[in-house]
Amino acid sequence: MDERRLALIRGGTTRQRHSIGSGYLIAPGLVLTARHVLTDGDTGSYWPEIQVTIGHPRDGAGMRTTAQVIWTHPQNLDVALLLVHDQVDVSGAVHWGHPVGKAPLRYEGLGFPLATAEQGRDAEHLRGVLPPLSSGSRDLYVLDQEPVPDPRDDGRKPWGGASGAAVFCEDHVVGVVIQDCQSYGNRRLLACPAKAFTQDSGFDAVLQRHGDGPPRLVEIGAALPKARPAVERTQAERTIEESLWPILGDPSTCLAHARALADQLGMRVPADYAPSLADLVALTTAHPRALASLSSTLAPTITSEDGRTRLTGLLAYARAVAFGSLLSLEEQERLLDLLRGICKEHPSLLPRCAREALRYTCLPEPLTRTHLPVDDLEQVVDELEAMTDSEHVPDGTPPVPALLRLTEYAAAAVAGEDASALREWSTRVAGRTGIHPTALNERRADAEQWAARQTAPVARVVLELTADHESPKERYFCRVLLARQDGTYTLLREPETVSKTPQEAARYLREAVEFAADEPGQEHHVPWVTVLVDRQGLHLAVDEWNPGAPNEFIPEQPIGAEFRLTLSCPEMSHIVTKRDREQRRRWASGNQVPLVADQSCANARHLARLLQSSHRDATRVVLHGPRDQRTQLLQTCLALGVPVVLWDREADCYDDAARLQQLDPTGPLAELPERVRVVRGEVFDSQEATLPRPALVWEEDRPPEPQSLQLRDPRKGTHAS
Repeated sequence: MDERRLALIRGGTTRQRHSIGSGYLIAPGLVLTARHVLTDGDTGSYWPEIQVTIGHPRDGAGMRTTAQVIWTHPQNLDVALLLVHDQVDVSGAVHWGHPVGKAPLRYEGLGFPLATAEQGRDAEHLRGVLPPLSSGSRDLYVLDQEPVPDPRDDGRKPWGGASGAAVFCEDHVVGVVIQDCQSYGNRRLLACPAKAFTQDSGFDAVLQRHGDGPPRLVEIGAALPKARPAVERTQAERTIEESLWPILGDPSTCLAHARALADQLGMRVPADYAPSLADLVALTTAHPRALASLSSTLAPTITSEDGRTRLTGLLAYARAVAFGSLLSLEEQERLLDLLRGICKEHPSLLPRCAREALRYTCLPEPLTRTHLPVDDLEQVVDELEAMTDSEHVPDGTPPVPALLRLTEYAAAAVAGEDASALREWSTRVAGRTGIHPTALNERRADAEQWAARQTAPVARVVLELTADHESPKERYFCRVLLARQDGTYTLLREPETVSKTPQEAARYLREAVEFAADEPGQEHHVPWVTVLVDRQGLHLAVDEWNPGAPNEFIPEQPIGAEFRLTLSCPEMSHIVTKRDREQRRRWASGNQVPLVADQSCANARHLARLLQSSHRDATRVVLHGPRDQRTQLLQTCLALGVPVVLWDREADCYDDAARLQQLDPTGPLAELPERVRVVRGEVFDSQEATLPRPALVWEEDRPPEPQSLQLRDPRKGTHAS
């Protein structure tokens, strides 16, 4: 990597700069970068002016010139070549590489991320590990970055501007940074592999015309590590070597297992490779799954109980000090292969299993959603490997990993060959790691018992809203639970409690309804949406919150037009102790005659007298009248246990009562929520000012009530020092 070839790219118009990115001079007049750095995100067209500054800021201002796009990839890969207008010649040539094997490689690069911007853009030396096996279905290189910027207060991406940076392994360009991976908290970048674009004929032709000829890719694999001097080894390395000595002290045995491990890691093993035990321990540091992979070949050869105990203790120690991962390479590949098929066919199954199997675990973020995309599977497996299920195990045996418990629940939820394959997989992992068979069988029995239960359909999706008073903008803390017809409910957990905008809350609610539709036993049952608010929240137009279009074909509409949505105010029951009893009594009376609160009962005292005498059993009140009186009248109705209250949020006086007539406010009570939903849709589609904006409180006989919101991240709260 030659810092003299570093390029800072600015795109925009002659009057204003709009984008900043990074690049690398790969030939006297050619700069390699990411294509999106050069385009207007709104129109997709290239910026009319592109400026390039060549050189590292440490060496001075650098040479500034303009440039034009000379090549982009025909399949729209996010890479491009710029031809600079002033010739720049730097001695030396650029070498191209292609990572091979399974072991992570060291990488480095230079870029201009926003995190370095104080008075101007400074260069950042990108460096870390490139794990080839983390490349997913998108065929991008994963870059696990060592220096990690903190999130910015203004919401902008701290890695913004690093796109276009060339990625080097062993001084060979192997890719181009194109985006960050926010699921990993700024710790991970993604790069387009050089192999994906250097083989394009157009790229080849440009390099032959302006550079040193066609690019030649060199395979780059991780070198076999050698043990450091004893004084430089970590305590974990020394402990592992001591634990392995009774098992692998024989040189021939050590050699056989070292060769097998190096082969699994995809490393080239020379014929004269003769590692010591210390070299083998160094080899286990070459990949997070190396020690687990070594134990998978070692465990079947151990015949003595003492040797088995030593290996189990070693693996337990390694997990305790975070020396590598739970699964071997083969075990991870096999599990991901099994779960991919399940996710594609049943995307909501794993989140549902996780909520039941790991009730008291802070789940990985993708498992807190209603559906798990295949692309997030690897992250879920990685995070669950470090967790136990925190339940009883026989004395002296390792705790059961959370991942095995989830696997057992997934096996119980599916049928046929998939279930057998998952159980076979968990049995093998448990045997290798020394988990007691009794402990695994207990989890398996729990899973089978759970899967055998007939799950009642979801009757209501309940959204609890609490205003975020610390935010300068309108934001709410949200909690969603699925209330079932048998009185049970499932709480949809999130990894941390973060307030949401109205649009984000509406989108979260819609995802929960979609999840409920996929629940076993749901069939044709369409859930009802209940929004829990406090007294101040009764005025909120939650039904008008718009989550946006669900896809490119179906137009957007507010959630009140999409679902039967009603309000509920549990706070009133805490203030008026007999309110719930009054609600149950009114529902039990079966009185379907509504009380229409017009100018004849225009104050709270008169309304209360009617609700305690002639309308003592009324289950419904239709409120009319001016806004300034409506709040008091509404709270009077709720305090006296009226379970159903309907009003028009836009009504200013009693003459506006006619606005509600089109939804037949005194008609059949059971059909009222659906009539309100239809009218809300008509209001959204129309510009007429005379249409009502109906609000509807509907209190169930025994509504589910979630626990109070815990306004902190459980993971941070547990481990903060």
